[in-house]
Amino acid sequence: SDLNKDIMMCDIVFGIIGGSVALFLASIVHYRWWRQYAFYIFLTTLILTALVFVPKLGAAHGGATRWLEIGSFSMQPGEFLKIGFVIYIATWLSGMKAQIKSVTRGTLPFLGLIALAGVPLLMQPDTDTFLMMVAAALAMFITAGGRYRDVCIMILGGVLLITILALTRPYIKERIEIFMNPSLDPQGSGYQIKQSLIAVGSGGLVGRGFGQSIQKFEYLPEPIGDSIFAVYAEEFGFIGSTILVLLFSGFALRGYRIATHASDLFGMLLVVGIITVILAQVFLNIAAMVALAPLSGLPLPFISHGGTALLVTLGAVGIVLSVSKYRRPAQK
Repeated sequence: SDLNKDIMMCDIVFGIIGGSVALFLASIVHYRWWRQYAFYIFLTTLILTALVFVPKLGAAHGGATRWLEIGSFSMQPGEFLKIGFVIYIATWLSGMKAQIKSVTRGTLPFLGLIALAGVPLLMQPDTDTFLMMVAAALAMFITAGGRYRDVCIMILGGVLLITILALTRPYIKERIEIFMNPSLDPQGSGYQIKQSLIAVGSGGLVGRGFGQSIQKFEYLPEPIGDSIFAVYAEEFGFIGSTILVLLFSGFALRGYRIATHASDLFGMLLVVGIITVILAQVFLNIAAMVALAPLSGLPLPFISHGGTALLVTLGAVGIVLSVSKYRRPAQK
């Protein structure tokens, strides 16, 4: 169809070609360059994310207003906000030093920055992206020397926030209920997870074969989006799924290893934040498809369709490569 052709063209132009260019440019630019303009990058991505609420610019889909549409071009600015947020938090934390252990100078301002980034996302609503950013921020906070007591208090506060959101936003409550009992509404809210489990189970040990998925035809919602892991599992089976999980695990371990050898604290925090954002998205997507977490609606990095998501992710990986390029030499 024309819609599928447009999606494919967007993925090729903005995702593959644009992402490859972004990866190359980000890898050759010294990562400390991002520190100089961190505030302006964060501010710009915040404004872009807020523009989705401007009439004739913002576009809604599935009850959420997360896209900007200018003519035939569309993008999800929340993807840019994730990286802009990580860059700014890395800059801010690396400049705090000993003050990070102070409640008034470290913890409270840190929570204020999270809240600032969370307001436009929760208004869209895009709770899943916000949770990924919080996970990355907490990982960076711990890496920078934040006290575990403060981290535990923030986690408890996050649980309270999710509880409040579940009570005030029916779709979050519904996700949690379906997660606890997938058969609660098999023809409604529980339909996607049921079809996903059927697809994963149908793959068996070695799968049906590339392109041979049955569930992706009219049964499984968003087969090239957030449900793509279920399609992959059906076509490549348990062995193929295990290989994919191992590849993501290797990617994460390599990323954190680069962080440990970064030449300064800013580089370390930058890599920890980027890898954690990507890893959290991978976990939430795959866990949701096998009923180990509530449905998130998040794409699977590097695999799901989405030109903006792939562009931003590849660009972020380019920053990680830049940190690796300028890492301190290994001790003999």
